[in-house]
Amino acid sequence: MKLPFIIIVDDDEHVLRAIQRDIRNEYRDAYRVSATDSAIEALELINELKMKNETVALFISDQRMPEMDGVVFLEKAKEIYPDAKLILLTAYSDIEVAIKAINDIKLDYYLLKPWNPPEEKLYPVLNDLLYDWTENVRLPYDGIRLLGARWSAQSFSVKEFLSRNLIPYQWIDIDFDEPMKELALSITGDINKLPVVLFPDGLQMIMPSISEIAEKAGLRTHAELPFYDLVIVGAGPAGLAAALYGASEGLKTLIVEQNAPGGQAGSSSQIENYLGFPSGISGADLARRATTQVKRFGAEILADEIVSMKIEQPYKILKLRNGIEVSSYAVVFASGVSVRMFEAEGIEQFLGTGVYYGAAMTEAATYKGQDVCILGGANSAGQGALFFARYASSVTMIVRASSLNKAMSNYLVERINSTNNIKVLLETEVCSVSGKDKMEKITLKYIPENKVYELDTSAVFIFIGAAPKTELINTIIEIDDKGYILTGPDLPRRENIVKGWTLDRDPFLLETNVPGVFAAGDVRSGSGKRVASAVGEGSAAIGMVHKYLETV
Repeated sequence: MKLPFIIIVDDDEHVLRAIQRDIRNEYRDAYRVSATDSAIEALELINELKMKNETVALFISDQRMPEMDGVVFLEKAKEIYPDAKLILLTAYSDIEVAIKAINDIKLDYYLLKPWNPPEEKLYPVLNDLLYDWTENVRLPYDGIRLLGARWSAQSFSVKEFLSRNLIPYQWIDIDFDEPMKELALSITGDINKLPVVLFPDGLQMIMPSISEIAEKAGLRTHAELPFYDLVIVGAGPAGLAAALYGASEGLKTLIVEQNAPGGQAGSSSQIENYLGFPSGISGADLARRATTQVKRFGAEILADEIVSMKIEQPYKILKLRNGIEVSSYAVVFASGVSVRMFEAEGIEQFLGTGVYYGAAMTEAATYKGQDVCILGGANSAGQGALFFARYASSVTMIVRASSLNKAMSNYLVERINSTNNIKVLLETEVCSVSGKDKMEKITLKYIPENKVYELDTSAVFIFIGAAPKTELINTIIEIDDKGYILTGPDLPRRENIVKGWTLDRDPFLLETNVPGVFAAGDVRSGSGKRVASAVGEGSAAIGMVHKYLETV
């Protein structure tokens, strides 16, 4: 496979040589690096590469050049290679120009000169951008291949699992690839037995379970140790933050996550109000960065599910779905919330074949140029609507409330109102969905007039809120009437004593009624239900864990 290009343009010969040297030293095994001091020569080269069917991953350009400025060059380069990443080299005096270019030409990053040492100021930036490019560009592929069909619910389930767990794969819709359709038929003997997963070592899986794929794809499915200082249940923002601070401060830390790192936030198409990301960041990218950081400090992430917990103080014993038990001194429940199921005729029948919970970003290309619906009126629904508006012909939001402002942040309301292909139906509810092999129609009711009518649509993406999954521990840990875990001052008391509490001190702020068992993030009663607050609670919980461990 031919290596993709990184192209550098700077009219300052000294700067050009320096950045060319640094980039070649780090990336020569994975990319071809081409450098020139002329923007015009660079454009000629780009056109020549396009004619030869070469790929370009990254353009790096100085801003102040005599033939044309860097923003103009990058804009022209992006017209030829729209998927390539863009970096602008700037001085402090050009920062305003660079910030403007983030909106005008979708600049990915601006880099201040000098960038020494490159290990701190250059390579981390390039690593993130190049990783993102490789995740979204189509290249000759020799990894996991997933043979499935657009209207196969199990194919969708496997796609979502691989994507959410950041496992690279190639999706092949056999309805549009006759040779692969014949291959799938030769493997299964029945074209309805989908998906077929092909691994690089030649192994073939027919309609595999998620656990089978997880083990084969290299996700950890068995704990390394029988005992840990800290076990964290859930790898959403709160769980990942707790793991980061726990592991970095020397605790033997295990995270158990039954789905994928990132939790509900990981499925968000775009998080625009998280501090430090002025252009926003997808939930998947935030989860990837956090997971990488957590692993670097030695925390262990296990793809499994907790099915029960028992307390034999000071030990907490957690039983996994595979039957194995792990023990620890402390436990942090950061399991977040699960999507709330929507009950209407036809919903379950078309799940994965036109009906989806959450953004289902793997399906964006499937519905390009088609009409889709979004059910819900809170922030996640607004983010989903804006995401699909980039692909679908039209997006119809179905909202029971009389106004978007009742549950949605103002910045999202303004963006939705200014997006031409988004229509909002207020005071409207879904009665049913229908179709033949796939969903084709949705039946709606306008509540004030009790008027029922049908709407043709290709898909409905459901964002109607979420609920905690605490059924397995509610006989041990105190929860509120909605199932959220009670902690600290919110715990029920009789004569100022917490029910079941055995220590002389009061429970810490994030501690449950069981000493050494904590809760953080969305699963906790009274939490902020925001990514930033979940991260804050996860990190704060570790300080309380340390205090608890001092007494063990």
